[in-house]
Amino acid sequence: MDVPHLTQALQSGDRRALARAITLVESGRDDHRDLALKLLAGLDPARQALRIGLSGTPGVGKSTFIETFGLMLTARGLRVAVLAVDPSSARSGGSILGDKTRMEMLSRDARAFIRPSPSQTHLGGVARRTRDAVRLCEAAGYDIVLIETVGVGQSETVVAQMADLFVLLLAPAGGDELQGVKRGIMEMADLILVNKADGDLKSAAQRTCADYAGALRLLRHRPQDMDGYPLAMTVSALDAVGLELAWDRMRTLADWRAAQGIAAGTRADQARHWFRHDLRAEMMALLTRDPALAARLATLENAVAAGSLSPAAAARAALAPLTVTPQATAAVVP
Repeated sequence: MDVPHLTQALQSGDRRALARAITLVESGRDDHRDLALKLLAGLDPARQALRIGLSGTPGVGKSTFIETFGLMLTARGLRVAVLAVDPSSARSGGSILGDKTRMEMLSRDARAFIRPSPSQTHLGGVARRTRDAVRLCEAAGYDIVLIETVGVGQSETVVAQMADLFVLLLAPAGGDELQGVKRGIMEMADLILVNKADGDLKSAAQRTCADYAGALRLLRHRPQDMDGYPLAMTVSALDAVGLELAWDRMRTLADWRAAQGIAAGTRADQARHWFRHDLRAEMMALLTRDPALAARLATLENAVAAGSLSPAAAARAALAPLTVTPQATAAVVP
């Protein structure tokens, strides 16, 4: 693969090049990973987009919201990229990748790009290489990157580590109004949007929104929030009601954070988080890639299964060959 040619095509806004680049960074092959790192290193860091993470339980209307919201943004002249993560089979690792088919109108919009990816059983609601895909979308010139999580519960907070804004979609009368006082996904959200505020559910949506607004007032104030945030409001993705106001609230918070220097600090903290995340993944890959280390790991696993060794002791023994002296560390750290 000609990485310089792919990089040039990607940064010129070629959608096919973007699709090929995302396929490359998602590949698990070692040779593809080397090419992906070269590609990512050659991207212009000055190209940045507003990253919006979206989560919510299944059936809340995430795909409908993203399509209606995305069409509203493209109508304003903005380029929108959607990274939709689908749940994967624990057996085969595959998924039905149905998000793109549910966004039929947005997928035909020339100013939009939709990329469904299997989560491959990765916890946190996002695929392992979603953050790399976000960088590729920014390099391709997209103004807004929407990251849709799998959406299976309160563990969907990893997306907050790669987004500038975290939006939580909720359904009216879902029976979980008291979840608002729990720590977890609620205190990660910047905006809570109660969807399906239309028809017979409109009054229920308004009551649900009031319940969550009250719950948000009980949470501790966060330094990254301006007055009035986080906030809860009702929207209807079906009737396209409340979306312009929601976008105005998102943009207001994002602009305030940028002016205060909070946005840059958040991205720096996120970069540190993903460095530690990739470091742990590379260490596990190293343990399984080397035949001698892999055999040692299998022996330790059998000892744990037999009960002759505790998991904690086995983990320490597995990492013993990787232990380095302070002098060796100083020799490789720039």
